[in-house]
Amino acid sequence: MPRIPIENLKKDIIINTNLRGVPFAFKTTWGLFSPEKIDEGTLMLLETINVKDGDNILDLGCGYGALGLPLAKLTPKGTITMVDKDFVAVEYAQKNALLNNITNSESYLSNGFDQIPKDKFFQTIVSNLPAKISKEFFWILFEEAKQHLAPGGEFYVVTISGLGRFIERNFKTIFGNYEMLANKGTYFVAKTVNN
Repeated sequence: MPRIPIENLKKDIIINTNLRGVPFAFKTTWGLFSPEKIDEGTLMLLETINVKDGDNILDLGCGYGALGLPLAKLTPKGTITMVDKDFVAVEYAQKNALLNNITNSESYLSNGFDQIPKDKFFQTIVSNLPAKISKEFFWILFEEAKQHLAPGGEFYVVTISGLGRFIERNFKTIFGNYEMLANKGTYFVAKTVNN
């Protein structure tokens, strides 16, 4: 198999797609999660989530914006905060907001909730949870999500089905509730409410 010239591999990858009935173009690059297409888990979460116009939403671990930017289009009166611990992901989320004419989003570096002000609250938090982080980091994320959710706020996650019981147990322990919204073999979507 012939090698692809490095110069070609360094060029942005463009994903043209339709999400929730809205056309999007996303610039991505090698090294980011799912650089050639929107991953199945993100698509499942986008199909399942309900948001209200005017909501303040957090996309935790935003990548290049495949989850947060469609939510920004669905809530033009709301604000979408997108955070990621990868500076390249944040850079591409910002590029993609401009590319898609989205003005109600902000993106910045944060390892989980580390850089989110303690007094900032969200009606909705969404995350395509990585499968390969420690249970301790999950606990930190879940506890801090509870601290940053407004009363009645909703926390939606998608991850691999193998983490299903762990997510259910911890949502029930931390939030007191858990709802499975979708399960398509490899991935599942769950929600908890900050009561």
